Amino acid sequence: MSKTNYVSTTNACKLCTPLGASLAFRGVEKSVPFLHGSQGCATYMRRYIISHFREPMDIASSALGEKHAVYGGGPNLKKGLLNVMKKYSPRVVGVATTCLTETIGDHVSGILHEFKEEFGDLDLPELVHVSTPSYNGTHMDGWTGAVQAMADQLVFEKTETTESVNLFPGMVSPGDVRNLKDIFEHFGLDVTVLPDISETLDGPALLDYEPIPSGGTPVERIQAMSNAACSIEFGRCLPGSTAGITLENKYGVPCHGLGMPVGIRETDRFMDVLAKTSGRSVPRRYLMDRGRLVDALVDGHKYISGKRAVIYGEEDLVVGLVAFMSEIGVQPILVATGSKTGKLAGAIAKVGSDLRQQPLIREGVDFHDIAEQADELAPDLVIGHSKGYRYCRDWGVPLVRVGFPIHDRFGGQRLRILGYGGAQKLYDRIVNAVLEKKQADSHIGYGYL
Repeated sequence: MSKTNYVSTTNACKLCTPLGASLAFRGVEKSVPFLHGSQGCATYMRRYIISHFREPMDIASSALGEKHAVYGGGPNLKKGLLNVMKKYSPRVVGVATTCLTETIGDHVSGILHEFKEEFGDLDLPELVHVSTPSYNGTHMDGWTGAVQAMADQLVFEKTETTESVNLFPGMVSPGDVRNLKDIFEHFGLDVTVLPDISETLDGPALLDYEPIPSGGTPVERIQAMSNAACSIEFGRCLPGSTAGITLENKYGVPCHGLGMPVGIRETDRFMDVLAKTSGRSVPRRYLMDRGRLVDALVDGHKYISGKRAVIYGEEDLVVGLVAFMSEIGVQPILVATGSKTGKLAGAIAKVGSDLRQQPLIREGVDFHDIAEQADELAPDLVIGHSKGYRYCRDWGVPLVRVGFPIHDRFGGQRLRILGYGGAQKLYDRIVNAVLEKKQADSHIGYGYL
């Protein structure tokens, strides 16, 4: 039986697993992300994250070298933790492993146990650890794993049931997190968002530098998540063990698993859960937002109906985008992700059941694979992050930038796509991208569309 030869990755459609974990840990108040591995990992990730969020991003490292690859990195990990405590005085240190430490087999939980015993006389921070080798997953796996680790390792035993709600939104922008918090407030719900990157990765200008940015989910709120009335977790392609499922299994907190609320139907499902949880009707402001979005779909339909799109990025983001495309008349022709969970096709079939035809679905691919197929499919537009720009330029089609990373445009950390209001903003950008392309290609150069 013939087998296709393996071709090395040339331009991955994913990012490092510990990078996602570092972003998640940044969403906890007084938290410092810490990579147990070589210094280069932390340096690369800091640079990559800063380029998107335009904010300082400190990531500590155990800075292992050749010696530690042979004899183990335990001593460096302990020394690094003491240095972080001295410099930052953190409340939480989130320790994520890297390829190096996973390969040599460092037993991180054991090392951290030894550290607590050896330095128990000090005022130690909470130590959370997560396994994040980059050869086994993507940045989304790192994010999800870190959030699950915090739910597993920081939450206290249940004492009483309160009316608070836990929200695990997934890797969305700080702008979307702020909007989600407003939505809960308007429903009269007390929400704990984990992680809350709305300020830590998109803060105000300050006169004095803060070693640890203000904001983030307070540790006390995380510890009390077991007392919540319920959890809401976004994602149709999540692994079997998540933060929401962990709290449900350990403490009996019911978990509502929802798709990422992009577009009308997915947001309707989200609003229904909030209405039932709060015992209130959907606030008028959101009914008005929904009505304005429907009106916009009617107004813009003639410009984008039947357009063919290539969509790529994190699995759950891609699923949400396909759900929205099926509402606005855009036909996804190729849907691609660097993840390999095997769940993408089923999720796409569920949210895109009314598409004229099901798109070609590719998992575990890099941009070389995407470009090869997309070039033959002749798309009208591409939706995804900045790494697809070079291909869009070659094809002469517009790129609507969504997700992470966005390195070649300004304000990626403030882009909103969730809820009716976020979908409205995304729809405007899609329609305008198509109009701009049509206008630029016209030999007349007309200005009325």
